[in-house]
Amino acid sequence: METFDPAELPELLKLYYRRLFPYAQYYRWLNYGGGDGSRERMTKNYFQHREFSFTLKDDIYIRYQSFNNQSDLEKEMQKMNPYKIDIGAVYSHRPNQHNTVKLGAFQAQEKELVFDIDMTDYDDVRRCCSSADICSKCWTLMTMAIRIIDRALKEDFGFKHRLWVYSGRRGVHCWVCDESVRKLSSAVRSGIVEYLSLVKGGQDVKKKVHLSEKIHPFVRKSINIIKKYFEDYALVDQDILENKESWDKILALVPETIHEKLQQNFQKHHNSLQRWEYLKKTISSQDNTKNDKCGPWLEWEIMLQYCFPRLDINVSKGINHLLKSPFSVHPKTGRISVPIDVQKVDQFDPFTVPTISSICRELDTISTNEGKERNEAESDIKHRTRDYKKTSLAPYIKVFEQFLENLDKSRKGELLKKSDLQKDF
Repeated sequence: METFDPAELPELLKLYYRRLFPYAQYYRWLNYGGGDGSRERMTKNYFQHREFSFTLKDDIYIRYQSFNNQSDLEKEMQKMNPYKIDIGAVYSHRPNQHNTVKLGAFQAQEKELVFDIDMTDYDDVRRCCSSADICSKCWTLMTMAIRIIDRALKEDFGFKHRLWVYSGRRGVHCWVCDESVRKLSSAVRSGIVEYLSLVKGGQDVKKKVHLSEKIHPFVRKSINIIKKYFEDYALVDQDILENKESWDKILALVPETIHEKLQQNFQKHHNSLQRWEYLKKTISSQDNTKNDKCGPWLEWEIMLQYCFPRLDINVSKGINHLLKSPFSVHPKTGRISVPIDVQKVDQFDPFTVPTISSICRELDTISTNEGKERNEAESDIKHRTRDYKKTSLAPYIKVFEQFLENLDKSRKGELLKKSDLQKDF
């Protein structure tokens, strides 16, 4: 595994912001076609009215940063060398002038709908790690979360432009960037995240999922995704019925009328797989006319409590809430916050994501070799290739570029529709 020394971070960040950060793509994203004459004044100022915040060395936090253009952003990032970059809303005025406008006039007007899924929120159900630690056994939770939330955003809500990003340490973020979505009110955002939330209740609440006979299609489709992972993830890797201590947590989720029967028979079985099969058989054999708490949905409630995505509602509902930027560097792990290809989400491995030290080393090696090979007569063209294309950051930037292509196509399609509607026949 790649080792990262936080003491080297200041020097590594200088190199990263000077030669590896994908400024052009980043600006293209946050500008949303601004200045192409296609939309109202707000769009032309889309980038200029966007809030950025920088966290500098020693946890110095600077909010309400904003920039005129890509060049200004580049200069400031290379000068400030931020340890972390957060992206906020598009405001009514330039954020860096927020102190000069009259009280109450400075308002957040638009922002992507964002989701933040953090592994620490699963600490009551994962047995391999806790707190900030992750491993390949619990990362499956993030895979399931992406599959479940992305399917719902696409099919249930019809949102087209969804960018999934690894946080750099223990979680994932999603940015929904459709034009209509960026204008949603806090109330609508709350409604969407409420629809996507099934696991409810704090640490003191044992049973966090409650279903009834009428199962919503969203729940059914989520269960179908979980079923593909449940055996390997929950019964083998997490071994959720391994011993009395672990199966008591599951017994707390089922009616007391079957506790004794399960407790006795769990001891006769040898592993989680056998105990889970016995649990399912016991549930299905119950007379539901006498015990309305023991329907077939009981098995699903357990699966959802152990595997369903846990969203931070406040991150999603607040228009002025900031979220860590893609391509930020995590100061503890050194890993880059890279886009995730949803088509290949099962192959995504957080432990193979490049660290800032690994890509800077790659760049040094390439520069040294090129210096040896190059002669005076050789064309400069190949040396103008963006440096990140020569490092292991390249495939992740390609994912980002594909996302931007789709955004551009969609915007051009909307412009064509509008121009056709305005024609007089």
